[in-house]
Amino acid sequence: VPKQMLEQVLRQLQPLCTREQQFLEEFFQLSRDTADLPGLEVSVRSVLSSPLFQSPFPALSPACPEEPTTQLLSEIFPCLEPELRGFLDVCNRAHPFGCLQVLVALSDSVFGMWGSSSAPSSSFLNTVLGNVLLLAKSSFNKCVGTLCKEIEEAKIPSKMKGGILPSVSHFEDFVGFSEEVFRTARSRRELDKAHLRLASSVFSSINSVSSANLRVNADMVMMENFHHIHCFLCQRNIQCLKDKKREAKQRYSEHMEKYVIRNLGQPLEKLHHFFEGVKARLAQGVKEEEVSFQLAYSKQELRKVMEKYPGKEVKKALEILYRKIHKHLSPEENLLPVVWHSMEQEFIRQYQEFEDLIQRCYVGSGIAMEFSVEELLSYFSSITLSN
Repeated sequence: VPKQMLEQVLRQLQPLCTREQQFLEEFFQLSRDTADLPGLEVSVRSVLSSPLFQSPFPALSPACPEEPTTQLLSEIFPCLEPELRGFLDVCNRAHPFGCLQVLVALSDSVFGMWGSSSAPSSSFLNTVLGNVLLLAKSSFNKCVGTLCKEIEEAKIPSKMKGGILPSVSHFEDFVGFSEEVFRTARSRRELDKAHLRLASSVFSSINSVSSANLRVNADMVMMENFHHIHCFLCQRNIQCLKDKKREAKQRYSEHMEKYVIRNLGQPLEKLHHFFEGVKARLAQGVKEEEVSFQLAYSKQELRKVMEKYPGKEVKKALEILYRKIHKHLSPEENLLPVVWHSMEQEFIRQYQEFEDLIQRCYVGSGIAMEFSVEELLSYFSSITLSN
């Protein structure tokens, strides 16, 4: 595991560098008054240049003045930072999300050194790890950026029959793995920023369903995927994604409403179109008592349309609708009971709206729906129980 390998390396490095730093400070008395440092540095360099202190690696020449201890350790361990950078590269390639493990291990090590009384904050190792930590953050951000791009640009299969989109699954995989890696981390700042970026990308990916040429209803696919994300975020309870959780619930509700309304026009389709025309005439300024004198919306035309929808036919149409919804929805989300209940509520709302328009625009005609609200409720109930 990259994280464990790196933690083991860091555990061995810290006491080694700390002891070496303490030896230099004590042996060369580097902690005394800085006024004596120029002359002291000359004597130290003369010792380091002797055959006993020859290193197989070339000495580093810092671009800016450093503390004597740090400068000397840089010359003694010139290959430490390059070797660590190479080791991090290996760790990053060892696992698809290896950069997360590297970031946590390095961050915890650096934060631990800052809070440790045994390791001075100006220590050589602290400086090296700080530089390598910046590299780890850069690798992590690149990884997140690549994943965001893959999620946003992922093409939706034209033969898709519904279910959870691959982009949603990728998001869940990343969140699940990263939460486990960062479970004991001292800081979550980088992870929280990554979660927000990825959540925005996956929401964008779901939204793109509306423009995809799918064989199934786009609102149904979006409804299921936003519902799936909402349930996932409820289980995880991640603080930085609370707003996204609320947004997912809102989007899920919006698309369920669109899906219900679109499909519910079918059992009473002609009646639905008839009353849509009545409402359009009223909106244009036609008086309620004059609607029945419109040729296309006369009492005779209304009776003809209503005769097509006796109770038996309505129940049969609802049974067909139930089977269609059952075929559309994916079993893993188990949204059929919720959608069917919404269908029932919307159907009753439409029924009451039709009844209201009849009473307002066809007063005294004696025209009424051929089934009651109670009968309608019994249709829904019997269909639910028989399936």
